[in-house]
Amino acid sequence: MKFKNLLIIFLIFFISNLSAQSKKDINAIKKMCGCFEIDFNFAETFQYVKDTNYIKSKNYNAKAAEYAMLIKDEKDHISIQHILVMGEYIIKHWRQDWIYENVDFYNYHKDNKWIYVKKNKKSVKGQWTQKVFQVDDSPRYEGSGSWVHIDGKSYWENITDAPLPRREYTKRDDYNLMIRGNRHEIKLEGWIHDQDNLKVIRGEKNDSIIAAEKGYNYYRKIPESNCKSAIDWWKVNQNKWNNVRDVWDSIYLKNQDIVLKKSVSNRPLFSYLFDEKLIKRSEIGSIIDNFILD
Repeated sequence: MKFKNLLIIFLIFFISNLSAQSKKDINAIKKMCGCFEIDFNFAETFQYVKDTNYIKSKNYNAKAAEYAMLIKDEKDHISIQHILVMGEYIIKHWRQDWIYENVDFYNYHKDNKWIYVKKNKKSVKGQWTQKVFQVDDSPRYEGSGSWVHIDGKSYWENITDAPLPRREYTKRDDYNLMIRGNRHEIKLEGWIHDQDNLKVIRGEKNDSIIAAEKGYNYYRKIPESNCKSAIDWWKVNQNKWNNVRDVWDSIYLKNQDIVLKKSVSNRPLFSYLFDEKLIKRSEIGSIIDNFILD
C-alpha cells in the first residue's frame, strides 16, 4: 500500500514538473514575437579547404526592423510569421513553427531536395522541433532539441543541414550545403540567434568542409508602433497566405521526399506567390505544383 502511494506521489510530481517545463518552453518561444530591430552579423572564421586561391566571404553586417506575429497558438504547435519592415515597403519574410515531440521531419539533403524521416517517439521526448520555412512557405530546415532553463537563461540548441543562406546563394557556387549550429537564447530586451555554421560540399558519398562561419543576430525589442504597417499589411494579406500554407500542409502530410525546381520560366517560386492578384487556393496550388519534381 505504501509503495502504491509513493508511486502515485511520484507520478503527480513528475507530471507537474513536465507541465511546468512545457509552460516555460512555450513562454520562451512566444518571447520571440513582437516588433524588433535586428542586427545581422556573419563572419567566415576558419578555412579548411587547401586551396591557395580560395576567397572567403566578406563579413556581412546589416540592420532591419521586423515584426514577428503569432499566427498559431496551440498547446503543441506554435507558429510565428516574420514580416520585414523597410520604410514604406513590407516584405513577407521567413516563418518558424515550433512543434512539441514532433516525429515527422523533412531533412535537407542537397540540390533543393528534402528527405522525409519519421523518428522514434522516444528520441524526441520532451523536445521541440523548430521548422523554418522560406518566404514562399516552402521548406528550408528543421531540427529538434530541448529548451533549457537554468541560471536565469532560456535557450534551445540544434545542429541541422540547410540550403545556402540567401546572402550567399547568388554569390557562391563552391559549396552546396550549410550545416547550421543554431542557438536561440531569450534575453530581457529580446532574443539572440547565435550560429556556428559549416560550409560543406556534399557529394554522392562524402561531405567535405571548406570553411566555418560565425553568425550573431540580435533581435532587440522596439515599440510595436514601429511595426504598425506590418500589422496592417498582415490583416489584409493573411487569408492569401493561409491558403498558401494550406497547400503546403497538404504536401507535407504525404510524408514523402520533396524536390523543388529552382525556377519555372526563369522565375523563382516566391516571385509568383508575391503577386498581389494571386489569392485563390486553387491557383496557388497549381503554381506550387509546377515547382515540385516527381
